[in-house]
Amino acid sequence: MKRRKFLLMSSLLGSAVAIIPSELFSYPVTKNRLRVGFIGTGLRGQGMMRLTTHRDDVDIPAICDIDDGMVNRALTVLKKAGRPEPTVYNKGDEDFRNLVKNENLDGVFIATPWEWHHPMAVAAMNAGKHVGTEVPAALTVADCWDLVNTSEKTGRFCMIMENVCYRRDVMAVLNMVRKGLFGELLHCQGGYQHDLRRVKFNDGIKPYGGGVEFGEKGYSEAKWRTNHSVNRNGDLYPTHGLGPVSNMLDINHGNRMVHLTSTATQTRGLHQYIVEHGGSNHPNAAIDFKLGDIVTTVIKCANGQTIMLSHDTNSPRPYSLNFRVQGTKGLWMKDSQSIYIESVSPMDHRWEEDKAYLKEYDHPLWQRFEDQAAGAGHGGMDFFVLRAFLEAMKRNTEPPLDVYDAASWSVISPLSEKSIRQNSASIKIPDFTRGKWKTNKPVFGLNDQY
Repeated sequence: MKRRKFLLMSSLLGSAVAIIPSELFSYPVTKNRLRVGFIGTGLRGQGMMRLTTHRDDVDIPAICDIDDGMVNRALTVLKKAGRPEPTVYNKGDEDFRNLVKNENLDGVFIATPWEWHHPMAVAAMNAGKHVGTEVPAALTVADCWDLVNTSEKTGRFCMIMENVCYRRDVMAVLNMVRKGLFGELLHCQGGYQHDLRRVKFNDGIKPYGGGVEFGEKGYSEAKWRTNHSVNRNGDLYPTHGLGPVSNMLDINHGNRMVHLTSTATQTRGLHQYIVEHGGSNHPNAAIDFKLGDIVTTVIKCANGQTIMLSHDTNSPRPYSLNFRVQGTKGLWMKDSQSIYIESVSPMDHRWEEDKAYLKEYDHPLWQRFEDQAAGAGHGGMDFFVLRAFLEAMKRNTEPPLDVYDAASWSVISPLSEKSIRQNSASIKIPDFTRGKWKTNKPVFGLNDQY
């Protein structure tokens, strides 16, 4: 350890990028209390609503959902927290427009099916509300541009609520990157590798494997999520893997993604699941699913680096976000919980466990708020992403994950679909910053707000 410490100190002294102490920043608090509405009160919305009630400086005066059962569950969450009953908007698919128009809110949190994120965010910003939207923020290139243009026109921000950016190990590795441990970055990997077959086929009666229903007969996410696998072939859920490595690569803050290529395997997993659990004569066994079981996307960055993303939700497999961060001095791989740093690791060409490194480079945000994050969803990540959204409104600042991130990360989905349709052709990625990426400075994780 002494040898490692000496070599690390020697290599880091010349590093120009470091974590900036939070004590150097002081933002004026512009609002003592916030008023936040929730659009979407399903399981995700309820979880974030429950977390919001832990803050005594935030009111929840209005909620919106078309599912009365989920609305009632959300009202129970608020009642148990001792909060007043909110105004409920549940009069059809478009009633969210009445919420953003009629309610005096600082912002709205959107946790609805994917296809509704863009229209709801645009309506809220046009009504003068800031937006925190679950992922992805939009499903088409045009809608991504619409988010950017609306945010710029209205002066309201649109934060993409990508909680994986705040994973403790991910933020520790970000700390390592910024302190030069890996040297100059060359390549990063990430992805969404999560067996969701039980989620995509769920009749509410046999939710843990027996149900093979979706759409109107489905329960919760199965009502809408499975239809994307029926009709689309691409990386449907890129931001969990892309968001964290984008922060490491300074995407939109000195770097940008330039073009991509995508390819997909054959489609087998969903049909096989239906046959095994519902029988070959089940009506859903005749469905022609479009989504390839494994989709691989390779992205080229302006500064030379490459990113590889994986989407794999229809296969039997353990959960993995497939993170790998590699530079000129070494690399980290999440799945094997291993790291190798040239001239620092004890043995040449041999992995060592990453545990000591993750502890040594634990991010200051986690050190500061560990107790408050305890018990929050997804291992504490939800606490940090919600805090960033609320603090940005309170302090009248841009959020650390802004509309340009929302657009550039979400646009990977439609562009990957286009690449696959064109036999894995190279597809250009729009510059949603309109050139500002060249002068924008990194912000994520660099002060107490983020």
